[in-house]
Amino acid sequence: MKILFGVQGTGNGHISRSRELVGKLKQDGHEVEVIISGRKEEELKEIEVFAPCRVMKGLTLVTYKGRMNYMETMFQLDLARLMSDVLTLDTTGIDLIITDFEPITSMAARIRNIPSMGFGHQYAFRYDIPLARGSIFEKYTLLNFAPARYNAGLHWAHFNQPIFPPVIPATLYAQRAVATVPGKILVYLPFEEVEDVAEFVRPFTDYKFHIYGKVKEDLDEAHLHYRGYSREGFLLDLMESNGVVCNAGFELPGEALHLGKKLLLRPLDGQIEQESNALAMEELHYGMAMHALDPEILKRWLELPCREPLNYSRTVDYIAEWIGSGDWEALPRYTEAAWKATF
Repeated sequence: MKILFGVQGTGNGHISRSRELVGKLKQDGHEVEVIISGRKEEELKEIEVFAPCRVMKGLTLVTYKGRMNYMETMFQLDLARLMSDVLTLDTTGIDLIITDFEPITSMAARIRNIPSMGFGHQYAFRYDIPLARGSIFEKYTLLNFAPARYNAGLHWAHFNQPIFPPVIPATLYAQRAVATVPGKILVYLPFEEVEDVAEFVRPFTDYKFHIYGKVKEDLDEAHLHYRGYSREGFLLDLMESNGVVCNAGFELPGEALHLGKKLLLRPLDGQIEQESNALAMEELHYGMAMHALDPEILKRWLELPCREPLNYSRTVDYIAEWIGSGDWEALPRYTEAAWKATF
């Protein structure tokens, strides 16, 4: 099958899960062309599995100090460029378009009536799952930013809906036996300023905080360890940690749940997906949430024990099988099988 695969480049979560599915589809013999949008090409890292791929401007959401900036988001929109990219996109011979919340490929599928499939956490919100209160605009954006005809939604629990478990990087299956380091905490709050994060965790000197963010170089400062993004280093720190403090995105909390790490989520203000994720995390009793960098909440969370691993199955195997079957109306058969299996 010839597949055009669109990846939303903002944040590392979309790239992480798409990397796993694209690799599996290629392994199964499909011809996959990849488009990445929403981030500058020079900012993209470790995307070799996507080759050959093209990078386009697309659409992205702007944040500032842990809050959505809708005004700046509107100012940076280039709708003329977006439509030009959609209309000039070569889809000759494409059998299926898969979009991981990527708008160019989504729009191209609708305009040219090519079968399309949404892949990712955002597509789970088309079903009855926890949804935070939000404005009509926020809900409309979540459901219509990059819609598709068929939906491979992902979530930490199935909520009795036809959605898949999280996509876990292969590395975390192969090296799951890595021993944890007592007192080690992974901190990944990319929408906060690094200085603010450091001040937040600095008083807790009995713990070793590995803080990932926009730093010029790796730096060890007493119990604070600053790290620039490195996929290999990040996954190792995740496996060695006792707990994770992060925004309420989807991929990293799913990986932490798979490994049995305790979680403290800080949802991005004004972002209905993250607010909903924090709500779901607490409803499931899988972790805690805070709506500001609150030292009192952190103190209580640090004293909690680790949780049992959820041991999610190899989700991409079931999604790839579903895609390859061509029977895309039979989604529940594959989601049920994925939840019954554990690794």
